[in-house]
Amino acid sequence: MAEKLYEELKSPSRILLGPGPSNIYPRVQQAMLQPVVGYLDPYILGILEDTASMLRAVFGTSNQLTLAISGTGTAGMDASFCNFVEPGDVVVVGVNGLFGDRMADAARRCGAEVVPVEAEWGRIIEPAAIEATLKKHKKVKLLSLVHAETSTGVLQPLEEASYLARQHDALFLVDAVTSLGGQKMAIDERGIDICYSCSQKCLGCLSGLSPFTAGERALAALQKRSRKVQSFYLDLSLISSYWTGSHAYHHTASCIMIYALHEALAVLMDEGLDKSFERHQRHGDALKAGLESMGLKLHAQEGHRLSMLTSVQVPEGIDDVRIRNRLLHEFGIEIGGGLGPLKSRIWRIGLMGGSSTAENVLLLLSALEKSLSREGFQTEPGAGVAAALKSLSGAEVRP
Repeated sequence: MAEKLYEELKSPSRILLGPGPSNIYPRVQQAMLQPVVGYLDPYILGILEDTASMLRAVFGTSNQLTLAISGTGTAGMDASFCNFVEPGDVVVVGVNGLFGDRMADAARRCGAEVVPVEAEWGRIIEPAAIEATLKKHKKVKLLSLVHAETSTGVLQPLEEASYLARQHDALFLVDAVTSLGGQKMAIDERGIDICYSCSQKCLGCLSGLSPFTAGERALAALQKRSRKVQSFYLDLSLISSYWTGSHAYHHTASCIMIYALHEALAVLMDEGLDKSFERHQRHGDALKAGLESMGLKLHAQEGHRLSMLTSVQVPEGIDDVRIRNRLLHEFGIEIGGGLGPLKSRIWRIGLMGGSSTAENVLLLLSALEKSLSREGFQTEPGAGVAAALKSLSGAEVRP
């Protein structure tokens, strides 16, 4: 037998507690082992219908145009701008982190006149600042905000922004990449016109699809375009024709990825949306309590902190990368570092989807305490775990 040129892949087992991806559910892993069928096979078309129906439930919408774009959350972002923005349109973008900055970049690439509403990385975009900007600039086509800013751990309020967008006849676009499945979205209730997300975070799937929804106001704007959407691949009128109605060919969608998202959504439906939201909140609260009891400082603005992703300041004199490497190589735990101006200044700890468990909270706090103590950071032994357990008391501690 000829010698193998390359060894069979044997990837390490990690506990993924960074900003994404999260550990996928076992049912998702099993679904990916199912036989491949053609992208127009009656079986996969039925799966598409079920997947769209479950996505409507998770988004909290009755929007007909609800589907999953083939690509990561970045594809959802690009689709949002290239379909609804044309050259010369005025677009107001909330920028309080890396992903708000990327939205502004995407809008500029579509030829928009971008008006940023900026805030410190770690604080929300205040509604008063949004209102002042909308009043100052006439004929704003679109207002866009990041719901859960992954780079800072901030949860952006949406209700007032939605009201202001309608008051100024602007479309309201929301990035829900980190929040979908772990935080109530209520698209219809909040009056959000366009929303995109990803598959690999709170949905407990793997990266590769971007859940997306758009309402009637957005579709009306799409129909009034003066020119074709510049991206053939991300043209929503073409993508939607595959997901609904005639199921016309647009691109060769991955049935394995669709299986995976379908199963992840089924897991979420079986758990119940409210229970998922509560689970993410419970574990996020326990983690924060543990970190603060260890003498660490949380970074995001108090009262606006994400449940599924916690940003914590790196203590003075502590090597950010060395701690993260120790967690990875000694404990098999991945957490994220800071981005942009927060590089080496914060850690980003995710508890999303299948990774959001009480066991992971306690394991991370214990491993972090041991890692920090070896760097000379003094904390009361077991204080973090004790505080987390107290926070979890009265609730079922799930493995």
